[in-house]
Amino acid sequence: MAMPITRVLIANRGEIALRIIRACHEEGLEAVAVYSDADRSAPYVRAANAAVHIGPPPAAQSYLVMDKIIAAAQATGAQAIHPGFGFLSERAAFAARVAEAGLVFIGPPASAIQAMGDKTEARRRMQAAGVPVVPGAMAAVTDPAEATRVAAALGYPVLVKAAAGGGGKGMRVVTRPDDLAGALTSAASEAQKAFGDPAVYLEKFIERPRHVEIQVLADHERTIHLGERECSVQRRHQKLLEEAPSIAVDPELRERMGQAAVAAAKAVGYRSAGTCEFLLAADGSFYFLEMNTRIQVEHPVTELVYGVDLVREQLRIARGMPMTVAPGPLSPRGWAIECRITSEDPANGFLPSTGRITYLKAPAGPGIRWDSGVETGDEVTLFYDSMLAKLIVHGASRSDAIARMERALAELVVTGVATNQPFHLRLLADPDFRAGRIDIQFLERRPELIVAAPDDELVKLLAVVAALAEEERRQRQKPAVALDDQVTSAWLVRGRAEGLR
Repeated sequence: MAMPITRVLIANRGEIALRIIRACHEEGLEAVAVYSDADRSAPYVRAANAAVHIGPPPAAQSYLVMDKIIAAAQATGAQAIHPGFGFLSERAAFAARVAEAGLVFIGPPASAIQAMGDKTEARRRMQAAGVPVVPGAMAAVTDPAEATRVAAALGYPVLVKAAAGGGGKGMRVVTRPDDLAGALTSAASEAQKAFGDPAVYLEKFIERPRHVEIQVLADHERTIHLGERECSVQRRHQKLLEEAPSIAVDPELRERMGQAAVAAAKAVGYRSAGTCEFLLAADGSFYFLEMNTRIQVEHPVTELVYGVDLVREQLRIARGMPMTVAPGPLSPRGWAIECRITSEDPANGFLPSTGRITYLKAPAGPGIRWDSGVETGDEVTLFYDSMLAKLIVHGASRSDAIARMERALAELVVTGVATNQPFHLRLLADPDFRAGRIDIQFLERRPELIVAAPDDELVKLLAVVAALAEEERRQRQKPAVALDDQVTSAWLVRGRAEGLR
């Protein structure tokens, strides 16, 4: 039976908050935003039907305060809360608190979040469900002597991992016994700071695997998978570019991995949208890493190749309605690529770049999607994640999608803060990437793709483009000024991208 939900509070900010607000409106639901002092005039706040101020900029005093989020929902008459990703989205305690307050949590049950949030518990459950896992410890390791014995049995290299987290935090690769004790200490310290839990465990380090994840969707009757996403382009365990499908996955492997993901979801009583992450070895063997019990940053590539709006499906499932995906086998149509556009400076070790966005020109055209939470005039601070937007394209084939992404990046102009746009253009032009010869250590072997040489012509060209865009912005503020004789930034960068191939 459908739940009487008419108003949804979004416990998040930025592009994902705006994405959920739009989905709510398409489902005929009202949306309530919450905002800190730093987000008072953000686009997502203006797009919501109502907005509630929840505190100062630090997330620990605003977006991470459960009491403030729940009070905002109750004060505005919202019947449900969507957590988005990050912040409180994978806190089982928050999902439980929402339910205790008589509200609907738009996501999986707290029990499923709890089961998958503890990585050692998740490994045990996956083994019991017949899902392959990376060889390793089934419990947290605290004693260095015990860790030494486990590592020797696994064989070096081994991976020290936080039991309660993800995203590359609390993770260390150890290649020799002498480095193990130090790795345990540093990983535990980082895990404590990031997740409030110092527990770590050991598993075998699989060299040069791909990172392939499977999208699952579960309502009250069915659990299905929506194929895979390739997420192997990473820097320090942080994803930079994702695509669907994967060039390394054929229909038979897709179905085997998909069924493993479905089994994983069923093993914890999962509902809503979620993602199972796997390591895929060169021989076709794959191993469960973890389950993200929320909507993923990279969900748009799956939406484009399967024609499913995952956020609207979440809203339907939370209301007790069945998913709209028809029963039967599904196959990807075409190819989609997502580039995360971040306020980071590749020429300066990807350090965060802050300041005011003086001009933003988003790409447009067939097969291009721009999911953003910022616009011209917005201030970029250090309080939150550096992701400004997600640029997503869809094409008939992988080569078509790459060409479209190059064109879209060529049209993108952001001035006032540095972005990773030059990195993406270098990556897309690289022969190994274009051939699909990638794995999670790809960028470690190719540092020149991450940080440009001082005389890199592309970096110089983009600086010229930014200056031209800023001049164009100023000229537009003056009446009756002809711009016909100006060289457009898109033409310049597109020409350079062609030359990089």
